[in-house]
Amino acid sequence: MSVPVFANHPAVFGPLAVDRMPEPLEQEIRSIYERSPLYGRRFPLHNNPLQWSSYRGIPALAKKDIIEHGHQAFFADFRAIERGMAEKRFEYESTSGTTQGPMTVIMEQGWWEAQTDRAYLASPILREFVGRSYRKCVLAPVGCSSNLCPYEDHPFPHRYFNGTVFLNLSSDPFAFPKAEWDRIVLELQATKPEVIEGEPIYLSLLARAMQQRGVSVPSIRAVILTYGKASLQHSRRIAEVFPAPQVDLYGSTEAGYLFVGEAFQDNSLVIDDNAFIELVPWRAGLPDVYQIYVTTRGREAMPLLRYHTGDIVRKFSTGYRILGREGGLHFRPDGALVSPTEVDAALPDNFSCWHYSFVQTAEQRWDFHYVAEHSAPPALAGELVRLLGEGVRVNAFRRKFIAPAASGKFALLKPLAR
Repeated sequence: MSVPVFANHPAVFGPLAVDRMPEPLEQEIRSIYERSPLYGRRFPLHNNPLQWSSYRGIPALAKKDIIEHGHQAFFADFRAIERGMAEKRFEYESTSGTTQGPMTVIMEQGWWEAQTDRAYLASPILREFVGRSYRKCVLAPVGCSSNLCPYEDHPFPHRYFNGTVFLNLSSDPFAFPKAEWDRIVLELQATKPEVIEGEPIYLSLLARAMQQRGVSVPSIRAVILTYGKASLQHSRRIAEVFPAPQVDLYGSTEAGYLFVGEAFQDNSLVIDDNAFIELVPWRAGLPDVYQIYVTTRGREAMPLLRYHTGDIVRKFSTGYRILGREGGLHFRPDGALVSPTEVDAALPDNFSCWHYSFVQTAEQRWDFHYVAEHSAPPALAGELVRLLGEGVRVNAFRRKFIAPAASGKFALLKPLAR
């Protein structure tokens, strides 16, 4: 039996034995079993030193498992949650990704801030902001809630927390009216942040609003693309208005931040202090493309063990590229993988947009919806046909806006469900 492959830096484990699990991983697994009875019910562990066979026997945990069992399943006594909340030892967040129903996440007080600091320390661009005061503005998806994204209808001063201003309001329908952009742009100028963070599509449209008003925010030193998959089109539009280094920060509410790297440089690396990340081959013929199974580190409330996030990564000599969610990737008849990266590369050089969504409506038909100041050049449809293969029909539609899913998130590539 082969040794599992991990995306972490080799120094995290040291030399991997063919049979025995490395001590850091075994210690984390045993701690997770002690804290959360859910895992013992699914797969009991013995007291002997753990072999790789035991690790492989632990069933992968999916988001649907968490939803079905409920957050209470991670605690021996569900009343511990209520006590922890009352004593402010625990806090909660609600999340509802693009493919599943709502899920409550219980986290220990201060965990989100601590794992965020570790993510920043792992980035050459962001580490300068750790341990000092700085201002940050966040434009998050409308589906984000609770303490992490408090975007309720409060006046500006009441959305300012420890140097961070949350620009969203709960009435935000994504199709921001002019007055809403006026407010957001004014608050951004007033804050003078060093960091701006957001869903790439939201930030792209914010850049559009800034251009239309002829204003800039020269204080910004770093742009964080997170919450969703970015297109190179978003990156370029954002850079035109916020000419600062862009960081791709990938993770989830339930697992925390997992990868960090420079945007579109294929150099994202695991944030080793946050998680162990197992690379599981996804499909035959794609040797460098993997599913990821995440085991969180140091979590007390709702630790995750072999958590199947549903995201796919490609390995490069420089690091990793997050391709997207499994359901948001397409395969041509010849077996070639099509991700948003390939779509970006196929777009003509004389085409630019603020946002797009490439949707498959039938086996041989795709619709390319885009938000732009001008209509796409005639060559666009032909280039996308060449990308997808002979016999495919592509129609392009210019839109005033493209609505997100109910979660507030977007899918750049939407193939038919298989």
